[in-house]
Amino acid sequence: MTNTLIRLPLLIRGLATVLVITSSARADDPEETEATRRLKARAPEFREEVIKVSDGVYSAVGYSVSNSSMIVGDDGVIIIDTGMDSVRAEAILEQFRKITDKPIAAVIFTHGHGDHTGGASVFVEEGDEPQVWARSNFGSEERPLQEAGLTVQRERGARQGGFRLPPSQRINNGIAPAHYPQRRGSAFEASDVAPTHTFEEERKALEIAGVRIELVAAPGETDDQLYVWLPEKRVLFSGDNFYESFPNLYAIRGTPYRDVREWAESLTRMIEEGADHLVPGHTRPVGGREQVRAVLTDYRDAVKFVHDKAVEGMNEGLTPDQLVEYVKLPDHLMGKEYLQPFYGNIEWGVRSVFAGYLGWFDGNPTNLFPLSPEAEAERIADLAGGADALLERGREAFEEGDARWASQVADYLLALDPASHTAKGLKADALTVLGEHCVTATGRNYYLTVAKELRDSIASAPSSP
Repeated sequence: MTNTLIRLPLLIRGLATVLVITSSARADDPEETEATRRLKARAPEFREEVIKVSDGVYSAVGYSVSNSSMIVGDDGVIIIDTGMDSVRAEAILEQFRKITDKPIAAVIFTHGHGDHTGGASVFVEEGDEPQVWARSNFGSEERPLQEAGLTVQRERGARQGGFRLPPSQRINNGIAPAHYPQRRGSAFEASDVAPTHTFEEERKALEIAGVRIELVAAPGETDDQLYVWLPEKRVLFSGDNFYESFPNLYAIRGTPYRDVREWAESLTRMIEEGADHLVPGHTRPVGGREQVRAVLTDYRDAVKFVHDKAVEGMNEGLTPDQLVEYVKLPDHLMGKEYLQPFYGNIEWGVRSVFAGYLGWFDGNPTNLFPLSPEAEAERIADLAGGADALLERGREAFEEGDARWASQVADYLLALDPASHTAKGLKADALTVLGEHCVTATGRNYYLTVAKELRDSIASAPSSP
């Protein structure tokens, strides 16, 4: 356990290009890509450690995908977030019990994501009917998906998390260690512990175990997000509205729209608290009032800039594909380590803002009733001189280092023949290169997982078409 909190260096490791696509077959390429090295360099961020944030305030980092924190009161402790599953929660509780044996008086969920709530039963069972606090709209992100009967986001979530990749391919999640979900030996599930106390107002003041605490509504990464403010010790627990990466304005597993404008406003409220210490939902705490203010201000400014610049471009009639070229962070924000695209990605956020306000139609009438993928692929193949010629163009693109185009050509070929092992192999190779050169960990995981699925599909087929 550390005794002091001095964190979040303003080190600039170089401006991040999210995808730098080059062929892995080139002789002058290093064995390890720059993106891979950058993600591996984040390992110290996730080392297992219980950090003393302030007197009586501790945060367990690296034991689970998300941080779990403990506030020690007069006759009990308060737990903020509980890790992703029971196994991880038990490891965290064991560390906390080295500090105090006071009973657990309350558990607070900063939001409804399973990586923050999955270990709740471990802490609740340890207490004597502890209070479990959350906002009244707790679980609002998942609820409409469940009500609609949607399950595809679980499949996409497994790809995003890299849970089907071998450890050799799964570095980390950009803001968290590469733990595999487990729940006392079984598959990972969201918490089965429901809140016993909720609040609807913007700010709820409480006293628990002699500790004055404020829960503040802060929609951002989820609509049910809150932050926890400890006024006497000036400690702010941000939940997932801040962590050391550009924020995940859109999750590629698929979620309802995350209101980017409200996220920026929530960050403004956090700045106004004047915290001396900031404990994120992931990555290590930040210490020092000036440092906390600087980090949160940059974070707020980046989120607001992406929103406002995207809206500006939308008003000029730009499509989502044009907007991602139009919206670039200002130079003074681009180089900040905590705004690098390790987990969230500016391009995905821009597309999400467009879809959140205007929906699927990009404004180009050609796309009102587009050709089906198969019909478009037939025409592309005709332009290339037939499917065989198109395949050759895809192979050439891959050999020349254009993995994105090779992947797209493979999609045309698969639209013409979904069973084609040749096309699947081309796409798998292209996705592997794309993944190895993607510094956004969720994108990397998704690329590499789908590449694995394609290769598994080829291997399991009785014969090669």
